[in-house]
Amino acid sequence: MKITAAAVNELRKITGAGMMDCKKALQEANGDIVGATDILRKKGLASLAKRAGREAKEGVVDSYIHAGGKIGVLVEVNSETDFVARSDDFKQFVHDIALQIAAGNPLYVTREDVPDDVIAKEAEIYRAQGVEEGKPDNVLDKIATGRLEKYYTQVVLMEQVFVKNPDLTMNDYLGEIAAKLGENIGVRRFVRYELGETI
Repeated sequence: MKITAAAVNELRKITGAGMMDCKKALQEANGDIVGATDILRKKGLASLAKRAGREAKEGVVDSYIHAGGKIGVLVEVNSETDFVARSDDFKQFVHDIALQIAAGNPLYVTREDVPDDVIAKEAEIYRAQGVEEGKPDNVLDKIATGRLEKYYTQVVLMEQVFVKNPDLTMNDYLGEIAAKLGENIGVRRFVRYELGETI
């Protein structure tokens, strides 16, 4: 059975689980949202949405130096408790986040962090590209929206494909770790330096 992106997104909103987990659950439930929700609840992933409101004030700041000292990353990742912050799973996750930032060169943590003026400028460029390509006026907004989605996957850390597992986005990976550790976990901020880059 073909699972639609709309169904996956709906299940994600309901459960807070990662995209791949939602897709697998929908396949297992033959496209039934209620059945897929039950499957995810049994796996413990649905409780992520409930945890999202809890504050994550603990955590760690980690660093990663890559490519013979040519790229460096500092990242802060938060958890609810110091106990989780000291766990090997959490430390591995933070290290993987730093590695992703070094490799993927994101500009923002989440799409909500992308400034409105940047979004407006990108949308304007994509509409102009549509005009240049001879597309009719009534589809220009749709083209801009589609290309903005692709833009987010390039510049937003949590929407990038995980370099160590192309089947997951960073959001999916975060969901898996949060479910495993039983806490709200969030990437708060990062900075990436590349030797010789202009300020």
